[in-house]
Amino acid sequence: MEIWNNIYNHFDPVAFKIFSFSVHWYGIMYVLALLSALFVAKWIAKKDKYPFGEKELDDYFIWIEVGVILGARLGYIIFYDPNTYYYLTHPWQMFNPFMDGTFVGIRGMSYHGAVIGFLIGTWGYCKKHKANPWIFLDLVAISVPFGYIFGRIGNFLNKELIGRASDVPWGINVMGQLRHPSQLYEAVLEGLLVFIIIFIYRKYKKFDGELIAIYGMLYAIARFVAEFYRQPDFQLGFIYDNWLTQGQLLSSGMLLVSLSLYFYLIKNKLIK
Repeated sequence: MEIWNNIYNHFDPVAFKIFSFSVHWYGIMYVLALLSALFVAKWIAKKDKYPFGEKELDDYFIWIEVGVILGARLGYIIFYDPNTYYYLTHPWQMFNPFMDGTFVGIRGMSYHGAVIGFLIGTWGYCKKHKANPWIFLDLVAISVPFGYIFGRIGNFLNKELIGRASDVPWGINVMGQLRHPSQLYEAVLEGLLVFIIIFIYRKYKKFDGELIAIYGMLYAIARFVAEFYRQPDFQLGFIYDNWLTQGQLLSSGMLLVSLSLYFYLIKNKLIK
């Protein structure tokens, strides 16, 4: 286990270089996350005979990718960044990859902000094309968790969102301290496990919109649990009583919204 424990000492986050431009494993994983989610969506849409084709899905994914990127960045600035006021008054700086003339990339993305951006992107696409948003949302509920696995692996390879200090045999040495590989826990809990449950349950779906509501509940619960192994954001620390994190607070809100959505859809009898 020693090699695994000290993997960061033997791992280069740069996969390869194109001239002077470095391509990081982190970026590769996020491209894989997007492509795998799109592949699964197309496969499920064809397998389960969804009422649209690949062209519509390609157009839809462009809309939600824009929404996700904008929502994730803005969400981080609002929920996590200590310089919220600065960015809101200087919005052109939100996607500035340079700091003091040095290229540092765009850092700071929020999953919960990405969800809001994704919902807005879906609403915009379906309004323009007069499509049923619930069918698209249900398809995303199946495909996104699969892509999410690669996203969290990317976090692990980039040595970010590190876990809490621990003495477990499979812990990872981060700056001289053994820690939980919490990014991989999240890949399994929030990605693989949620994907398997929704993939199986989709055959028993009772109404349009049910899968996205279930996804919201499952993700919120999985994230809440995973946060117990993840180091709180250093700029925020614990939100309440030395145990509640910002991620858990946002996930609690997501759980309540998803539950409300589920019962709203049942009440309004949006049955297939």
